[in-house]
Amino acid sequence: MGFSSMGRSRRLVSTALAAGLALSAVAIAATPAAAADKAKPAKPGKGSFSKEFVAAAAPLQTKVEAIKAAKDKGAAGEAELAAATAGAAAMEQAAEAVAVSPDEKLAVGQLAINLGGYVNDIPMRQRGAKLILDSGKLDPAKVPDFQFYLGSFAYTNKDYATASSALAAAVAANYSDPQAGEIMADAYARAGQPAQGLALLKQAVAAKRAAGQPVPQEWLKRANVVAYNAKLANESVDWALTQVELYPNNFNWLGSAQLVRRFGNYGPTETIDLFRLMMRSGALDNEPKFVGNEYREYIQTADPRRLPGEVIKAIDKGTAAGALSGPFVTESRTLAQSRMAADKASLPAAAAKAAASTSGLDALSTGDAYLNYGEAAKAEELYKLALGKTGVDKDRVLTRLGIAQYDQGNYAGARASFKQVGGVRAPLARLWLALVNSKSPAV
Repeated sequence: MGFSSMGRSRRLVSTALAAGLALSAVAIAATPAAAADKAKPAKPGKGSFSKEFVAAAAPLQTKVEAIKAAKDKGAAGEAELAAATAGAAAMEQAAEAVAVSPDEKLAVGQLAINLGGYVNDIPMRQRGAKLILDSGKLDPAKVPDFQFYLGSFAYTNKDYATASSALAAAVAANYSDPQAGEIMADAYARAGQPAQGLALLKQAVAAKRAAGQPVPQEWLKRANVVAYNAKLANESVDWALTQVELYPNNFNWLGSAQLVRRFGNYGPTETIDLFRLMMRSGALDNEPKFVGNEYREYIQTADPRRLPGEVIKAIDKGTAAGALSGPFVTESRTLAQSRMAADKASLPAAAAKAAASTSGLDALSTGDAYLNYGEAAKAEELYKLALGKTGVDKDRVLTRLGIAQYDQGNYAGARASFKQVGGVRAPLARLWLALVNSKSPAV
């Protein structure tokens, strides 16, 4: 009857997922897509088939072959196809019911996958993939393929529990299709277990990085969506940081910075350093519609009366990019400009006072003033002075010291400074470290 030499199965259906992270909003869209057959089960050889199974499966195989022949004729075979398809599903279920031996499960599983593809019956294809796996007859190298197929069919059928476990097995085996990890994370989320799916995906990311293999960017996008929608603050920040570490483009800088800010509950002193990173990383070089509010908040946080030089830089850059306009911008620039001359003139005396003070606060504030005017070397000197005195937030000073060192191209020094930052600023420092490493990879 031909069960010892079954033909190649049709390509299995998988699921294509698309996710976007723009500003603070994320959305998931999922659409089915065709995926070609990349593997077939090992042939069972002579086979072990009962009389009952042969009686049920032989007519089914004949029917599957007839359906294929009719479909190959295209429009000319429509009537023939309708006749061949009649009763096919019932015949397949009857063959499943008597499939007991490993060879029988393998054979009927293959027929179910083929028939399900011809008649667009995804639940049948899911059962077929499971029968093939349950048979134990697959070449071990092909098992991850069929775990992926089973998971993809189950996902399409909204059987998220089955999809989760099958796809997790495929991902753990380093299955080649990048969709596997993406769909796995989403399946766990839809099954009400987002944290578990993200933890498994994180293990897979770590394994790929350790092996020097590329991590699919789609995994990181999906993880961001899942973590954000599930309101998993720590996971959301961690995935955002991982994404910018591996794919440091302007859009990812913007999204990652916004997520760190969203879940960091930062005040003005942390927020200004985040905006400084956005200015230097290219996050503010995205489409004006994405960054207009960021520029405005940057100006408000810097304050024309406190950091006039920085405010003017932000205004001029945002205006040139078409992201800023209006009375607020004009008034802020005028106020900042009116304060610059006197402010700059006061800095030498402020630096002398900071050197003589037992408190590090004067050195910190004067260092901030120099940094705001782009005098990074002088700012670095004062931040180091502040670290040797009392009364300052060490993590805040170390962050600013790292920024001053970065601005001078002293990436080794900046890296050392940012690595010492802890507390609530730790995610912010990790963002800065990613920026440093994008300019000068750590040895």
